[in-house]
Amino acid sequence: MRVTLGEGSTPLLHAPRLSETLGLELWVKWEGANPTGSFKDRGMALAVSRAVERGAAGVVCASTGNTAAAAAAYAARAGLRAVVVTSGGAVARSKLAQVRAAGAELREIDGTFNDAHHEAQRLADQEELVNVNSINPDRIEGQSSAAREVLEQLGGAPDVLALPFGGGGNTVAYSRGFGETQPRFVLGEAARRCDTFASAIRIAEPVHREEVRRVVERCAGEVVSLSEKRLASAWHALAREEGIFCEPASAAGLAAVEAAGLRDALVVCVVTGHGLKDPDAVR
Repeated sequence: MRVTLGEGSTPLLHAPRLSETLGLELWVKWEGANPTGSFKDRGMALAVSRAVERGAAGVVCASTGNTAAAAAAYAARAGLRAVVVTSGGAVARSKLAQVRAAGAELREIDGTFNDAHHEAQRLADQEELVNVNSINPDRIEGQSSAAREVLEQLGGAPDVLALPFGGGGNTVAYSRGFGETQPRFVLGEAARRCDTFASAIRIAEPVHREEVRRVVERCAGEVVSLSEKRLASAWHALAREEGIFCEPASAAGLAAVEAAGLRDALVVCVVTGHGLKDPDAVR
């Protein structure tokens, strides 16, 4: 059974004003156009489809918000139970609204995202649910489709792929999707991982840190640690210069490109989630 809400085939948008400002050719892979408003839909469609094929009674995940929204929606589409574990007070209200609207069970705990991740793993074992976090290889496989779309839309690989770096699963997915045509990866992480205002990448201990390290080493890439001011500046620039309203974490790739001082390169910046995911941040 294929569970789908029409995910994927998202636009690759040229960014002429930012290209001129930065001195390079910038394209934006606009993942906010996915059904629940983020890139997580790609992997969740496949993970939930595979869970249905295996006769699962339900799915469970830990989340800073976007995984939760996607899991809730795709589980509802499949007629499965969904349990979402979050760190209390750490998830944008609009993402929690998506979870509740789709009928998922929301369990808020005291602690960090990593504590929530351990609790989701415990529930998966105890209640025989399928964990649909990015430790599930189906999630990575599903998300890798975005890299293949970039190759098709551009007619080849870019010089640089820029991504936000939270848990690291999307970096692993893009690397797999590009296969033998690896671009240079430039990743933006919050310097204040524990309390950044960019809540989608508020992850103190990335689950895929070691895999990300290997990806970056293979392509001579880099991980750029970003101040809150630089994250906010890139976030504002996408909206005000190109009309692309994303949630703050989604601008981390662009912020990393600027901070790294890249010039004269063809760059694809993956903008991972819609601004309506975290409208309170605008204030």
